[in-house]
Amino acid sequence: MAKVGLLTFSDGRDFVNDDLSPYALESHRRVAGALEAGGHDVVSASEIVWTNEIAVTQARAVGAQRPAATVFNYPVWAFPHFTMLAADSTLGPLVLFSNLEPAYPGMVGMLAAGGALDQIGRRHVRAWGDVGEPEVRSSLLAPLRAADAVSKLHGSTFGRVGGRPMGMYTAVADSDQWMRQFGIDVEEIDQWEIVRLSEGIPVAQVQSARKWLESHAGGVHYDGKRLTPEILERQISSYYAMRQLIEAYRLDFSGIKGQPELTNSFATMDVTEAFLNDPYDWDGPKETHVCATEADMDGALTMQILKHLSGTPVLFADVRHYHRARDVWDLCNSGQHATWFAARSDDPAENMANVHLRPEIFYFPAGGAAVQHVAAPGDCTLARLTRLDGEYRMQVTKGFFQRYSDEVNEDLMRQSTYEWPHAFTRIEASESEFLAKFGANHIHAVPGDHMDDLRAVSELLGIRFESLAGVGGSPRDGHAGRPPATRSLT
Repeated sequence: MAKVGLLTFSDGRDFVNDDLSPYALESHRRVAGALEAGGHDVVSASEIVWTNEIAVTQARAVGAQRPAATVFNYPVWAFPHFTMLAADSTLGPLVLFSNLEPAYPGMVGMLAAGGALDQIGRRHVRAWGDVGEPEVRSSLLAPLRAADAVSKLHGSTFGRVGGRPMGMYTAVADSDQWMRQFGIDVEEIDQWEIVRLSEGIPVAQVQSARKWLESHAGGVHYDGKRLTPEILERQISSYYAMRQLIEAYRLDFSGIKGQPELTNSFATMDVTEAFLNDPYDWDGPKETHVCATEADMDGALTMQILKHLSGTPVLFADVRHYHRARDVWDLCNSGQHATWFAARSDDPAENMANVHLRPEIFYFPAGGAAVQHVAAPGDCTLARLTRLDGEYRMQVTKGFFQRYSDEVNEDLMRQSTYEWPHAFTRIEASESEFLAKFGANHIHAVPGDHMDDLRAVSELLGIRFESLAGVGGSPRDGHAGRPPATRSLT
């Protein structure tokens, strides 16, 4: 998990602190134990903070270990200026935690400290209760996951390969704003680098990868025109070229423009993007690398946050169609879904058995393989960073990936673009709410419920959290997301 700092605060009167020290130390140990049980590496202050000097020296000592986040623990009333001094000496996100013990007003201490931080604009999140209770531990660990995700953004580099695709404003962000708000640098790379580097990939290496795909995929459907062994090898060479760019520029995440230059005259990037996002390729297990199609910057940033929160691959898709009769959305985009979503298995063979490589469609004359599959069923969280009048907001809804019979899947796939991957998804948001409010054509998803995590991320980043909630039911049932009979314009 993450390296987490821990400081515990107390009363500034020596005779009061002497009386409270045993209780404060026990609280400190309990919180440290809960953090360690949650998988975190705890960097603990060596003293309880009860003077100005200790607040500064202990915060600096803990901060020198570069924790992803720091927990300020309030088991008793604590002088708020200790928090302000410690915060000034602490880099990274802050999580304030207090007990709810009436005999010891730790909650009062947390509120006073939190209010003081609010006044100077120092962002933080709060949790409270008996850390021995599972729900309270969860409420403490969730903002730490968020803090870890936020801290990992700072100092990272995004590689934008190509420029704005097909006039898409939502795919382009201000690099100055990214550095100011998220601490992310943007490296601009020409798409020609993919073409150039792909020519130098060893033939034997590429052929071995092609044979792996042919033996592991549910089918490689060569048509002699838009998908041939040679074009598939060009896509594989492009994947290796991107791996070289990632290494050369030390990219933490990336995006590839693709259209129209590469898709018209070289090859589609479907294989490249799918396997960069996968936790494996034909060479074996590897770290996932978030790569967004159409060089979608805010899409890639959303995916990077979701990756840090979930530890799984992240889905990228167009919001392609809403099947009203089934109350299901078809989330579909050219080859972008990592093949891991086909079965959500740790075994690549199990995922790949559900994957078909099909010839690209008319719109991509250069050809290549589209990476087709249907997302495996299960709960998911869908999210997207969008901008309203230049200000970021996190738009989120819960959902459920739905898989039908082969016959129904086939029918639904053919109603949009058959060759591409599909995630048939029920969501909590109603049709009318979602289409009226969602601020992009691309959406992203990970398995599980990460609503609280994303809310905490938004708080730490100082952006608005917008939950697109439904009008009743759940994503699993047949009524979730149904539009209301009438819609008010007020």
